[in-house]
Amino acid sequence: MARAPRRGRPPPRRAPERDERVPRRPRAARGAGVPRRARRGARGGRGGRARRRRGRAGRARGARVIHTGARAALAAIAAAVILCAVSAAPARAAGFELDLLDALLAAYTREVEDAAGVRVDYRGLRAEPRFAALLAGLAAEPAPPPARRAEHLAYWINAYNVLAIALVVQGGPVDSIRDLGGLLRPVWKRPAGTAGGRAVSLDEIEHGILRPLGEPRVHAAINCASVSCPSLRREAFRAERLEAQLEDALRRFLADPRKGARLEDGGAALRVSPIFEWFAKDFAAHGGVRAYLAARLPRESAAALAARGDAVELRYFDYDWALNARAGSR
Repeated sequence: MARAPRRGRPPPRRAPERDERVPRRPRAARGAGVPRRARRGARGGRGGRARRRRGRAGRARGARVIHTGARAALAAIAAAVILCAVSAAPARAAGFELDLLDALLAAYTREVEDAAGVRVDYRGLRAEPRFAALLAGLAAEPAPPPARRAEHLAYWINAYNVLAIALVVQGGPVDSIRDLGGLLRPVWKRPAGTAGGRAVSLDEIEHGILRPLGEPRVHAAINCASVSCPSLRREAFRAERLEAQLEDALRRFLADPRKGARLEDGGAALRVSPIFEWFAKDFAAHGGVRAYLAARLPRESAAALAARGDAVELRYFDYDWALNARAGSR
């Protein structure tokens, strides 16, 4: 009796008899299982090989075309990105353009016969985009150092005049520039705008920058937007012509009998702007107010002052703080 196989062990495999063997797989038809492209090449001989070479060359050319196209597309994308970045970047502000200041002064100021001498169209400037551009240029333009004296003086004289106008343009309409300040903070001490990259007040420009330079003629060059101020010059101050411009500004101021200087009582008294009283110490290095005036007053007044000297009484005009605006253009 045959012994049963052990538990879990499969019975031994028996080699099949010859008749039981799996029949052989019939031979595949010629070319079966071979890719069609290869069969065509095999049948074609040299022609097939040539066609294969041409096919490979065509595929290579196609790859080159695709590669070139991809490079061109990437270059176009890069150019577009750069263009967008440049377009999105803020434009660099132009400098403080004196030609633009000249143009605005010519367009928005007028010489008049009253005490103001020159009046300003503040309303017109309020709607003038070029004035905003001028202020942006002043803010961005670095101030020349004191060592470049003429440039330094011209820059800050222009800055004072432009920012005084800007205070009225931005804070008006008002009857006087002093209306823009208060008892605790007069307009002269409030920030007037930006010059040379920093916020400045009119007081800071006048007393902190200009007066320490020891040039008393600046008092005839800066205009505080008021009738009794020396008349606003209708051109920018420029370093290359500053000496002549300052001298002309002072002589024009002293020649104005309404607010600059005027002989009275047959030459016994000389009435002058209170500027010469307020800032008397600025003229001390030049022989004092009397000596300074005697060298620059109109001929008749200068002769009277020279002949009588200290016997001539100095009197002072009342200061008119009314805005130097053109009629209806505050």
